[in-house]
Amino acid sequence: MRNLARGALALTLPLVLPAALCAAPAHAAPSGAAPSGAAPPSARDGWRLVADEPFNRRLDDRRAPWKPDGDGPSSPYNVDMYDNDGAYFDTVGGPAFRAQLAKMKTYRKSFAFGKRGWLTAELAARDNDGDGRPDAPPTLTSRGGVAHLDEPSHQAGVVIRSTRDLPAEYRVEMTLRGLDFGGQRGGSWDYPDGRINGYSPDGCKTNFPWASGGDFARPECEWADVRTDSNGFYYMSIMDYRQVAPHNNVFIHGHRKVAMDGYNRYKYTGSGLLYCNPVTKQYEPYSAGTGNGVNALFMTDDRRYAAMPGTEYLMQSECGFRKGGAIVSAADLRPELLPERPYTFAIERRAGAYTMEMSGVFAHVGRATFRYTRSFVQDGEPIWHYNQRPGEYDGRFNAHWTWKGPGGELTDRDTWPAGSAYPDRFMIGDPHMNFYEGTAKVDDIRLYVPE
Repeated sequence: MRNLARGALALTLPLVLPAALCAAPAHAAPSGAAPSGAAPPSARDGWRLVADEPFNRRLDDRRAPWKPDGDGPSSPYNVDMYDNDGAYFDTVGGPAFRAQLAKMKTYRKSFAFGKRGWLTAELAARDNDGDGRPDAPPTLTSRGGVAHLDEPSHQAGVVIRSTRDLPAEYRVEMTLRGLDFGGQRGGSWDYPDGRINGYSPDGCKTNFPWASGGDFARPECEWADVRTDSNGFYYMSIMDYRQVAPHNNVFIHGHRKVAMDGYNRYKYTGSGLLYCNPVTKQYEPYSAGTGNGVNALFMTDDRRYAAMPGTEYLMQSECGFRKGGAIVSAADLRPELLPERPYTFAIERRAGAYTMEMSGVFAHVGRATFRYTRSFVQDGEPIWHYNQRPGEYDGRFNAHWTWKGPGGELTDRDTWPAGSAYPDRFMIGDPHMNFYEGTAKVDDIRLYVPE
């Protein structure tokens, strides 16, 4: 379905493409200011509110049935070779991958909500015991004017997405009122209730059956332990395909345009992650933070990984700019302050650039708003699949990606050809069906267009 995404046209609002914009510095509000949260629509200078969801009406996913999804070309969730049953895994896993995949079935549910159905919920879970029902399924409900995303098992996923393509220029934002998807609590990765980085201590929890290599014939409990790897949550991300929904974690890494997410690594002491202290404007080891950082990532066309799909990261923070290398947490959340002091996350597409914005009370700096902007193409670096229409892009960053493994050799041809087009769809939640577990509370999802 990659070609379908390339041919998909966005909604027809005028798009002006002025000269390239420089990365915009963040503005830090003084510590001790009023608690952060979503400002009223009138406070969005230059924007007009066109859709909003305050979750004041009852929302309950139990009204929608679970349906088996067999993947493959006939599935509405079929996208490309990196799908849950994709040819990429046949290549890197060999025949053992199909044998493992046959041990479980995927179930999904999808339903639109909000005024004129402008939002869609996508939930996915696995049936491992073969009883015809998903095991430990996630839920999406609303109580007290807040949406509750509850995911009791990492072998599932739950996201809220835009139902239709976002316009050529827009601002989309949401308010976060609760978060329990890992990170330290009370200074510890091991919680008093027995959970480990937000994961239940019961049973084995691994990335089975999707990986970028290794022995796919291993028993499930001998795959990589996700508890001692990472937990996380997507606060706001712009994806490049239409039926945005949970998939394996490998798939997600090739379909993001820009993303603000948490990647909470258990007791990590390596060099692959850094923490930006916004007060000193100095990079610090990941262990200097609390494991509740926000990564603000602009994706670009270079491959980040040699053995798996995934675009390279362009990372702006108060500590400067980095391309690739260690993943930078731009700011550290303080989940213990929720819900009294919520956070607002927003992404804008306007005047030939994307902007990521986060507001709230952060470690060290207190109440602050951080904004980072990059043009679609800046200093020779494009934002991955930025073109909503074929005329916005001339094919200069096209490439072929080749994979080798026990299943032979596979080439993904024309990853970004001339004549392509990729819709913007936003996503909030957990899209990984083999990583991440926890709960979150989301409120006030809003969509704006220029006045």
